[in-house]
Amino acid sequence: MRVSERDAAEIVATAAELADAAREATLLHFRRADLTADTKESERFDPVTVADRLSEERMRAILKRRRPQDGILGEEFGAEAGTSGLTWVLDPIDGTRGYLSGTPTWGVLISVRDEAGPIYGIIDQPYIRERFEGGLGRAEVNGPSGRAVLRCRGARPLSEAILFSTFPEVGTAEEGAAFRRVVPQVRLTRYGTDCYGYALIAAGMVDLVIEAGLQAYDVQAPIAVIEAAGGVVTDWEGRPCHEGGRVLAAANREVHAAALALLRG
Repeated sequence: MRVSERDAAEIVATAAELADAAREATLLHFRRADLTADTKESERFDPVTVADRLSEERMRAILKRRRPQDGILGEEFGAEAGTSGLTWVLDPIDGTRGYLSGTPTWGVLISVRDEAGPIYGIIDQPYIRERFEGGLGRAEVNGPSGRAVLRCRGARPLSEAILFSTFPEVGTAEEGAAFRRVVPQVRLTRYGTDCYGYALIAAGMVDLVIEAGLQAYDVQAPIAVIEAAGGVVTDWEGRPCHEGGRVLAAANREVHAAALALLRG
């Protein structure tokens, strides 16, 4: 759907208010010695904290006040239908394991989607106060060094590329094997950066992020930010990945094509 200039400005202003509220909520508990976590799964540690819940609660309250006509999909409290054709997709803390560990690589993900996919997104790192936004004619980062335009890195050989992923095992055994076909072909591989790796693609620092097993709230803000900065985000078959799953984010079409060929085997 087309968004009017006035509505676009309202979306951007609302998203900024959400991000500010989530910053405050998450920093109340970050690096606190008494912070504990529950796990959502019995088979593995999938943590959730009081800060995850508080962050999403505060964002939802703002949306109900400012944008009651829009739908909401959040990691902690699920989906609420709207009537406008727009849905806010919220991940109150992406990278809760990093949050628990005290590393500043977790973030708050906020995006707005229509029936075709995300149209605007924010990746916010509260502790270092760095905010990446993209979509609706915007592509910029605002942080400790001031404001700057976001622009993905230009094409260069895969052998010179920097690759990020959150987990070394990536996903299933089959997915891990596909990922390990790419690793020997790049210059440098790094792990554990969660959503911050996607932000660094948009900032022109990283060439690739490859992950699997993601949810819609994990990917929609990164998709909006990276595409606004000139990058490409698809699944491992080159198709849209708005609902998550296997994700290949790339700084440009050339490095995307090279990595995609290896993932396909």
